[in-house]
Amino acid sequence: MTENERAARKKKIMNVVMWIILLILFVCFVSPFILVVINVFKTKADITSNPLALIGKHGFTLKNFPEAMKKMKFWLVFGNSAIITITSTVLTILVSSMASFVIVRNQKWPACALLFSAMVASMVIPFQVLMVPLVSVYGGTLGVLNHRLTLILMHVGFSVSMATFMFHGSIHTNIPLELEEAALIDGCTRWQTYWQIVFPLLKPTIATVAIIDAMAFWNDYLLPSLVLTKKDLYTIPIATQAFYGTYSTDIGLVMAALLLAMLPILILYVFLQRYIVEGVTSGAVKG
Repeated sequence: MTENERAARKKKIMNVVMWIILLILFVCFVSPFILVVINVFKTKADITSNPLALIGKHGFTLKNFPEAMKKMKFWLVFGNSAIITITSTVLTILVSSMASFVIVRNQKWPACALLFSAMVASMVIPFQVLMVPLVSVYGGTLGVLNHRLTLILMHVGFSVSMATFMFHGSIHTNIPLELEEAALIDGCTRWQTYWQIVFPLLKPTIATVAIIDAMAFWNDYLLPSLVLTKKDLYTIPIATQAFYGTYSTDIGLVMAALLLAMLPILILYVFLQRYIVEGVTSGAVKG
């Protein structure tokens, strides 16, 4: 066997091993979702007796969906989640993209360098460290809990550092300064240059930040549970508590609630997935 044949055989074996590993990882990640889809159409007894069966002994049922929607007040909590998620995501994108634009184009300013360094440093601080003082100050001292706006501003505050970091790399690498100089020569103001030249070119990064933050805000349980204690303000993750009793849990209703909660994010991901990889790698390589 020649050296080229050995190299080709080794490469083929490595490819097979890689595909096997990827297949195992795929099954590990997808299996919980498949279990939810399978069990959501079963009765509680069928789920308890055999959760892996495709169809339960009592057959196919759709009763879990209307019962779950009624018990958790689905449309109310869906509206709360939608308002909080959409507003927080839009504000995060706007604030972080504008901050990144100013920081990148004014790197010689000590204030910009200090601000960017502070944002990067804040990314390593876990939320659990700030949890108790946050609730103590905003609840006990200021008394501003139980408001959607409070939760929205907290979401923006905790997510803007990562988003600014991503936009910073994208603007620094992918948007030539010559484009902005040409726009200024043509009579555009700095504000017009940002909205008409820079912001449209950030579409891949915007889509990436949107899907990452929207998923985080939509699925967040800990922060909303600390801020929102009134039932009329509950988001979907908090509302699922209604299905957990002291001595028993209706798994069928829980599965239905989980599937209803996942669908909006899945739809958003389907529409934005082609921008995800491009947005994540944007700014990763210095040009």
